[in-house]
Amino acid sequence: MPLFRGAKRWMILVTGLLFASILLAACGEGSPSILNPAGPVARDESGVFYIILIIATIVFVGVEGMLIYSVIRYRERPGSPNPRQIHGNTTIEIIWTVVPAVILFVVLIFTIQGLFSVAAQPAGKTVEVEAVGHQWWWEFYYPEYKITTADTLHVPVNTVVHVTLYSNNVIHSFWVPELTGKTDVIPGHNNDKWFKADKTGTFLGICAEYCGTQHANMKFDVAVDNNDSFQTWVSAQQQVATQPTSGSLAQQGQKIFQEQCQSCHGIVGVDMKSYQDPKVSCDSPTAACLVGPNLTHFGSRGFIAGGVLTNNANQCQPGPDIVQRCNLAKWLNDPQGIKPGNDMAIGQLTTDQINQLVAYLEGLK
Repeated sequence: MPLFRGAKRWMILVTGLLFASILLAACGEGSPSILNPAGPVARDESGVFYIILIIATIVFVGVEGMLIYSVIRYRERPGSPNPRQIHGNTTIEIIWTVVPAVILFVVLIFTIQGLFSVAAQPAGKTVEVEAVGHQWWWEFYYPEYKITTADTLHVPVNTVVHVTLYSNNVIHSFWVPELTGKTDVIPGHNNDKWFKADKTGTFLGICAEYCGTQHANMKFDVAVDNNDSFQTWVSAQQQVATQPTSGSLAQQGQKIFQEQCQSCHGIVGVDMKSYQDPKVSCDSPTAACLVGPNLTHFGSRGFIAGGVLTNNANQCQPGPDIVQRCNLAKWLNDPQGIKPGNDMAIGQLTTDQINQLVAYLEGLK
């Protein structure tokens, strides 16, 4: 019998460790977290989280402490008489009704305060951005500067950013954990949000609402620049696409783009289409919809295909093995294999054509 009891204890211990390891497996290194705020909105949200966590911890410790004390203090012992039966205690019943109500009311106060805090427009200069949720990538348009980009949202530090959210397909959710909370992107019901970043850096954003088979591969990042760097980026984005040198590999890639890609992608200076108004339905036969992102300055972006791949341009030198080392080449070679269900409809390209297209697109800084 003692041996059986020892084995039972070890089984409980191993089971507990197994469940703990499963929970900890969800803690990915480098994942964005609301516990690392880099702006006032995220800081207010994390503040509400910590307040609720502290209250919940006090309640948990108090309740579990009383439970453990009762189990030990009033456990059955050999020769113990039957316990006295208690059929009701009005005082205790009032306490365990009033105390939880008071705790919930306190939580409600802090929650409402947090909601009003994050909903209010911060003071200061504002940058306007229209964010469009596609299946499955993000498009960003700056009305003031008349520029559009994809997958990376550039904003200046210590500046209020007003984001208007659109979708002309399904429901998405815009979330940058370290800068701002989740806001749904709903077709036919445009939402907006405000946020500000306190420091420069790059912060990962994700879609937080299931929107189809590639929902998990609908990422973007927010590049927070100092004011001079942001203005330099804006000036560069306002330029038309770089024209390749005559007779170069990139010029051959431009020709392939015009033949096979121009119907879905716009490049200012090659094909003037740059931005599709999300309020215009793409179901209209007269709508000049851009199925894919604008590629005018593709070479300056960090993500490919909504974050499913990073743009490792330093590995994209021309060569027979370019598909093995260059992520853009991998994408052009087999877009459906990398991101099944996407709208990329390109014919099978030869290695030479891939080299040419990569040379052209990576040169669009």
